[in-house]
Amino acid sequence: MQKRLHLISFDIPYPPSYGGVIDVFYKIKALKALDIDVILHCFQYSQPQQPKLLEYCKEVFYYERNSFFKSMLSNEIPFIVKSRGNDLLISNLKKDTAPIVFDGLHTTHVLNLADFKDRALFLRAHNVEHRFYKGLAKSESNIFKRNFFKQEAKKLKKYEKIISQMDAVFTISPYEQAYFLKKYGKKCTYVPAFHDAEKHTRKFTKSKRSVLYHGNILVSENVKAALFLIDVYKKSKFDLTIASSYINKEILKEIEKYSNINFYHIKEQNELYRLFEESHINALPTFQKTGIKLKLLNTLHQGKFVIANNDMIEDTGLKMLCEKANTKKEFLQKTTELMAQDFSEKMLEERQKVLVDLSPETGAQKMVDIIFK
Repeated sequence: MQKRLHLISFDIPYPPSYGGVIDVFYKIKALKALDIDVILHCFQYSQPQQPKLLEYCKEVFYYERNSFFKSMLSNEIPFIVKSRGNDLLISNLKKDTAPIVFDGLHTTHVLNLADFKDRALFLRAHNVEHRFYKGLAKSESNIFKRNFFKQEAKKLKKYEKIISQMDAVFTISPYEQAYFLKKYGKKCTYVPAFHDAEKHTRKFTKSKRSVLYHGNILVSENVKAALFLIDVYKKSKFDLTIASSYINKEILKEIEKYSNINFYHIKEQNELYRLFEESHINALPTFQKTGIKLKLLNTLHQGKFVIANNDMIEDTGLKMLCEKANTKKEFLQKTTELMAQDFSEKMLEERQKVLVDLSPETGAQKMVDIIFK
């Protein structure tokens, strides 16, 4: 009998151009390779539907998120959860009895709205969410947003108890695994982040000597990182590209001030591949530690040199593959050094020896063995 499962994604997982959706997309792709029929349910922001997903999914359903004000009228349910409550989603999930994988705590509100006690339920934990939102509050300069993130963190800490309804939890890094294992015991299994592990054609010595930063610049943590890098390179001789599938007016306004800095709006996955191929250095600062960053893993597979700070690389097992820099001066110094070097086939081979243990195929099989045991 054909194995099938429902997977509820917090966002449309294509193109996989930023952290969370990288894990979702390559997880779906790996499950497809194991002959699992994935019925994908995803929430839209302003993005168009993505026919590409039908290459990997049996069916794809799209849902609008609830309005901000409607979703804020709760003292118990976090906004990121309540805004994803949807009657049509419940109806589609009830069409069969296949297992349900909730991709992120964000997607679990249907459990508060309907009875799913007869179903096998699984959570892919992307973060310890209340810690993540506490970190966002620290990164946010806007008073309203900072207070919102603080309130979300408090609600998420209480809401986390919904995990007790799950048959199993798949954690994304050793950092998260340690936390969830202590609180929820043996139902928690570490499944490394899914990412693009395929080899793509690269130009090793003919690339532009430019710097790339990519990420979801609607998230305050990434906005802070992008603004930090603009400040690093604005008066330098180096070209910097900020790339995202989302447009942030604050970032665009700042970029327009400098001729050596530009923004690239990612619409297709191949565009990100091209940016990786063309860019000599990937600059990846972050200002909160929340386990392994998907953009780091993806960049190490697809990009060339990586400069990252402590919060990006500590406790990931990957810091030996990166150049470390924490201050603006250190980022510029490392950039100057790396621009004088070529990224070689030998460097790539050494990198792949470290990354081989993080195979998406192995992770998908581990999930399948638990879900369909």
